[in-house]
This record gives sequence, structure tokens and C-alpha cells, in this order.
Amino acid sequence: MQKARVVSVNMGYGHQRTAYALKNIAIDDHVINANDYDGIPAHDRNIWEGMRHFYEFASDSKSIPIIGNAIFSLVDFFQRISAYYPVRDLSGPNFQLKRLFAFMRKGWGEDLVNKAKLKNIPFISTFLTPAFMAEYFDYPGDIYCVICDADISRTWVSLKPQESRIKYFAPNARTAERLTCYGVREENIFLTGYPLPREIIGTEKMDILKDDIRKRLFNLDPQKKYLERYRILVENKVGSIADAADHPLTILFSIGGAGAQKEIAIKIVKSLLNEIRAGQVKIILSAGVKKKVKDYFTKELLDNKDFQNTGGGIEILYQDKIENYFCDFNQKLRKTDILWTKPSELSFYSALGLPIIIAPTIGSQEEFNKRWLVKSGFGIFQEDPAYTKQWLFDWLNKGYLAEAAMEGFVEGEQLGVYNIEKIISNIPVHDLTPWVSTACDTGSG
Repeated sequence: MQKARVVSVNMGYGHQRTAYALKNIAIDDHVINANDYDGIPAHDRNIWEGMRHFYEFASDSKSIPIIGNAIFSLVDFFQRISAYYPVRDLSGPNFQLKRLFAFMRKGWGEDLVNKAKLKNIPFISTFLTPAFMAEYFDYPGDIYCVICDADISRTWVSLKPQESRIKYFAPNARTAERLTCYGVREENIFLTGYPLPREIIGTEKMDILKDDIRKRLFNLDPQKKYLERYRILVENKVGSIADAADHPLTILFSIGGAGAQKEIAIKIVKSLLNEIRAGQVKIILSAGVKKKVKDYFTKELLDNKDFQNTGGGIEILYQDKIENYFCDFNQKLRKTDILWTKPSELSFYSALGLPIIIAPTIGSQEEFNKRWLVKSGFGIFQEDPAYTKQWLFDWLNKGYLAEAAMEGFVEGEQLGVYNIEKIISNIPVHDLTPWVSTACDTGSG
């Protein structure tokens, strides 16, 4: 397989998680963070740091009484995604995009690209800005940009999209359609699917994944309501359901990179505490690399006498290094039955046969991810976490979560990482343009 220069940014987990799945094709198995690499000029670092602090402030501001929502709404305004309908030409650049290129005209990113030029291999970015930098400063190889959301704003496409040579890996059809409306030439759009971790999938036959789903469905459909209607479909897609689960019903609650929504986790645990103590339910609280989030969970749960005697039924997932965290997270998912998260890039993990319980959104981007999850049947919006026991077991007994799991597996794309590997290596793959252009009149053909 062709090696590539894989580039990300360490602002939130989304772009780094996407890059982690591509580390096998990264030269020297190393992913470069465009905002934090050895030798980055102080000028470049300062611009990136300003953006990161602004992003974290925006996420944290929602918790500020009275003025928090107003502050966040103002920030979110500049990142908003326009309504898709009526279908129209959206190729004109927005304010945010113009600002990025203004920084580049002053040399922002030139050092990164000059160092990347030392080897003429494909350049793959999981964030828009490094891809723009590579094109602006004349990177000699092919330039690819991996999109990690179910819909995108105009900022993801260059100032002059019809002339740009950046190629896009789209995770779903709507994103591919958006790219044409933004002026990207259709030959530069590949509907690959999101790059999911190969350690969860296994080979292209998905041997590991199918085995995990067979065990998961035993927990997700305790009354066999779903299997009564769809056993033939299930066995055709993944094989016979296991006679018993090898783990208790397991919920993984994932906290975003900014540490928002951690309070929801306490309500979940409190509602399910008796079932956790009885060994019927396990809760994994994913704190990521945020020590303050880990410390919060430790204080509120593990060190709290009201939550003692759970027999390991409450687990905090934390690592101080992002690569170790992603590795542990992926392994925990193999014995997870339900993924509870705000609709970030983890929305695409529904293709792993994981039903998504959707936590409240933070920002316009996640609102569109939520819509995609619900319309596709892959996720269900959470009810009141304080009453999790009531509605969760109601959903389980009626087969709702088993249905969402299979819908995600059957309709989702699991082989995105393999499709991307083949494209950059010029290996023929199945048709990656099964989406119909909505004929946006942008001159893109």
C-alpha cells in the first residue's frame, strides 16, 4: 500500500480520531498535528492556539448562566451550515474561509508544507486548513481531505473550488452532494465512508466485527422482539446470534474533547445503580485525555460512598496520551452494546452495529449529525437521564436498540479506511460515486 503524509490538528477529538484510523498508511506510522509539531514557528503556533482557545471557550460558554447561550450562539453563527433546500449554487466563499486564506498569505502553514515536501507522497488531512495550506504552498503530490461529519459548511472548500486540486473522501451521500453545491468537481469527490478502526472491523470480510455484533444483539434484544421479525436478515448479514453474551449490558458514555456534558453521566449511573451493583449493567465513562474530567468522575462516583460496592460496574476510561486513549477506546467498544454520545464524528460508529443514544448537540455541526442519525434510523435521542432505567429497558424490551444496531450495520459503510488506502494506491475499488448530483449550477460539471 502507498504510504502518505497524514496530517491532523489536536483541537477536539474528531480530527485526531479520524487520523488515528489511518495511521497504518502514515509514513513512519506517524500522524502530524499541523498546530503542534517539532519546530513549528512561533507565529504559526500562536494563530493555531488562538483558534483552539476560541473553540474551547465556545464549547464551555454554554454552561455560563444567562449569557452562556448568547455567547455560544454568536460563535456558532460563523460556523453554521446553510439549509440544503432549495438546492442552489453555494460556491461563494464565506467570511471564515477568507480569514484563513488571509493568514496563509502572511506565511501561515508554509513551514509545515515545506517540511512535508521532503517526500513526494500523498498528503491526507483530516481537517480543512492543512489541505488548503498544502495546495496554497504548492505541495507536489496529491492532496486529500477526509471529512468527518455528516454535513459540512462552505468553509471546507477552497476559495476557487472549480480550480482546486484537493480531493475529498466523503463519509456519506449528503456530504458528497454538498461538495458539488460548493463547486468541487465531481471527479474530486470519493464516497468512501468514514474511516473506522480496522482493529474493530478485522479484514475486509469484517470477521471481527460480525462476531462482536452476534454477541451484542443478545444483550440488545432480551425479549427477542426484533429477532422474531428479522432473524433471517440478521443471520444473513452476521450469522447466528450467540446463545449467551460474554459481558453484561454495557453502555459507553463518551465525553467530548472540551469536557462538556459530564454531568449527564452522574444521572445515568444514579438511575442504573441497582442494576450496576447486581452485575446486570456496566457503565464505561470515557473521559478521554482530560484529567479534570477523570478527576470529576472519580470524586463524584468512585470516591462517593453513595456509589460504592459496584463490583467494577463503573469504569473510567482515561489516558494521558491521545494515541493510547484511542487504542483503549476501540478495544472497549468491542464489548460495548450502546454508545451514548453527542453526535460528533462518533455518529459514524453506528456502522459498527452500535446503536447511538444521542446526547444534546453542541453547535450547528452536531445538529446536522443528529438529523442524519435519526433520519437514517441509526440513533435515538436520549430521554431524561434521571429516568434512564425506565426508558432504556423499555427500549430494550421492545427491540428498538437492536433495530438501530442492525440498521447502522446494514446501511452504513464499514470499509472506509480500506477504500481510502486503495484510492491513494491507485487500486480499483467498487463504485464510490453512487450518489446523484443535485445539479447545483456552479460550473463544476
